[in-house]
Formats: sequence, structure tokens, C-alpha cells
Amino acid sequence: MKVLVPVKRVVDFNVKVRVKSDGSGVDIANVKMSMNPFDEIAVEEATRLKEAGKATEVIAVSCGVTQCQETLRTAMAIGADRAILVETSEELQPLAVAKLIKALADKEQPQLIILGKQAIDDDSNQTGQMVAALLGWPQATFASKLTIEDGKAKVTREVDGGLETIELTLPAVVTTDLRLNEPRYVTLPNIMKAKKKTLDVVKPSDLGVDVAPRLKTLKVSEPPKRSAGITVPDVATLVAKLKNEAKVIQ
Repeated sequence: MKVLVPVKRVVDFNVKVRVKSDGSGVDIANVKMSMNPFDEIAVEEATRLKEAGKATEVIAVSCGVTQCQETLRTAMAIGADRAILVETSEELQPLAVAKLIKALADKEQPQLIILGKQAIDDDSNQTGQMVAALLGWPQATFASKLTIEDGKAKVTREVDGGLETIELTLPAVVTTDLRLNEPRYVTLPNIMKAKKKTLDVVKPSDLGVDVAPRLKTLKVSEPPKRSAGITVPDVATLVAKLKNEAKVIQ
């Protein structure tokens, strides 16, 4: 079984994001970038499937600028066998990324695509669903447990009422939740081994995909700062403030 794992290069989750002075976007100049945490979980899960003998090859895929090669090297250090970079300087939106992944899936013919449920930069939570729709494959989102048996994937999902377990016929698309696993620490020997693994670079035009943006960002602004809390002497005062000032009750 071949597993395709799309990964995204995002601003590191420890970095405090700054908005550009002109409000056109987020400032990423001289900012630490890393693999999207949900995608890191996806790479770990694919690696565990290979170690368990369920998968034969794990292919990491990223779409974006040249620096995405660093993210792919990290994926290969975790356990991916090879990587493909779809290199472009265009602003990539979820539909464009989904089309690129679909084109690569048509070429590579994987039996399973595992990716993060969302990226921590735009929080769109759309790419996995769009990939499944374009391919016409069954999908399971927000997976907290994944098992592969007899050509089927059994996925446990956390839902409002508790846990839901669904069964998919492969090929399928699965998106990962935080509780699926804990990614391993990447060791120096594995980082050195990753440098020798194959990393192919293609362009969107090579895949016949138009990645021109469909949406235009009008303005990006920081959320308003929260005001300090206050202490009230009794319940009656609290209710009055909630009703008259906050206006959250009637």
C-alpha cells in the first residue's frame, strides 16, 4: 500500500504572529517556519503504518516556495521514503492545493492519503475534503484512531456525542486530529539520512493545474485586545452587568 502525505510549511506555532503595517497579510520575514503540526501527525501515522507492515511506501508532498524543501526533508527524517515539491510562488488556496494533490494522486496511485485536518495559518479545514471530492474517494475527517485491515480503513472520530467509528474502502482520504498520535523526535542520524532521499521538484504547469487565486484577501487585522476583568460584589451586580453592559442575556 502506497501512502501520500501532503505537508504544509507554516509559521511555527511558538511564534507570535504579526500583521503587516498595511494590513495586507501576515509578516513572515525572518520568522521561524516549520511543518504544520497536524501534518506532522499525518507523517507519523503513515510512518507507523509502514513500520507495522501495512504500507510499503510513504511519499511526502508539499506545494509552495523553494523553502518547502526543508519541510519535506523533515518529513523524510520522520520516516517518509521520498518527497515531491510542487514549486510555485503563487498564493495557494485550498482548492488549488487540492487540485495539485489530486493530480499527484492520479500519477502516483496511492491507496491512502493522510493529511492534517487544517493548517494553523489559515485554519481553512478544506483541503482534505476537497481532495476526496475531486478524486471521488471516501473520506474520514478528524481521525483520532486509524487501523488498516483487509483493504479497509477503520477510523475513530471525536464527535459532540462521544466517539464515532466509521469504515472506509480504500483508496480513501483521512485527515488527522491532535489525539491520533504524538510525533516522534527527529534524531540527527535520521536528518542526515533524509538528505540522501529523493526529492523531486515539479511545477503546477507540469501537472496541468491552474493555481490562480479565486479569493482575494481585502484586509488582515489583529483581534481586539481583551479588557481586564473586574470583581463584582454579588450575583445581582453580575447579572445587571451581563444584561446592561455586556448585553449577553435578556
